[in-house]
Amino acid sequence: MKFDIYCDESHPDVFWSKSESRARFLLIGGLWLPTEERATIKASIRQLRNQYAFHEEIKWHKVHGGRRQFYNALIDLFIAYELRLRFRCIAVEGDKVDMVRFHQNDEELGFYKFYYQMVKHWLDDFNEYRVFCDEKTNRAGDRLETLHRTLDCANLTSNVLSVQALPSHEVDLIQLADFLLGMASSRLNETVAPGSSKDLLIRRLEQALHLNRLGPTRKSEPKFNIFKINLQGGW
Repeated sequence: MKFDIYCDESHPDVFWSKSESRARFLLIGGLWLPTEERATIKASIRQLRNQYAFHEEIKWHKVHGGRRQFYNALIDLFIAYELRLRFRCIAVEGDKVDMVRFHQNDEELGFYKFYYQMVKHWLDDFNEYRVFCDEKTNRAGDRLETLHRTLDCANLTSNVLSVQALPSHEVDLIQLADFLLGMASSRLNETVAPGSSKDLLIRRLEQALHLNRLGPTRKSEPKFNIFKINLQGGW
């Protein structure tokens, strides 16, 4: 089968300015879907946009109570597609990353190594994948090319066709990844106030997923997977 992966990150400042960051975890996440479902899912999001007159960019940090009906419907859409629409992310505890020993004292290199870890654990045999990242400026111009090459070599019986950067403000599926990632990040980093609009949205997702609270999952969790990496080894 062919799959698309739409990716985004939350709190990259954990790597770049550890002393100033309010967050404990950097998260990198991806929305995974069969390529054949892409047009249908995009049409479903457009329908919600029209129904709720929501024509701005979908971003977690822009969430406010006046738009909660739309965000509720977006969560319901994600759930309704069952395993045809999956979310997976990696959570990296910034203070435990040894940049000097393992990443040549290069935060950008470390960031893309964890990007690789987020994707490669779910590359299944005999499938084809295309990865779409949120467009960002890198100091080294070959980061995505290197990520593509290493991912394609990660599983010799699968094929990573491309790793491509896209402007997120033009791509609803990257925006949906941002929204879901924001909920995971907010729970792990404990950055939402109880009873706030964001907290109520997270609770709606948790209820739909039959969870008491979003948190690290087993590797086998298929719908909403949070990989809290153990930097001493293991899952």
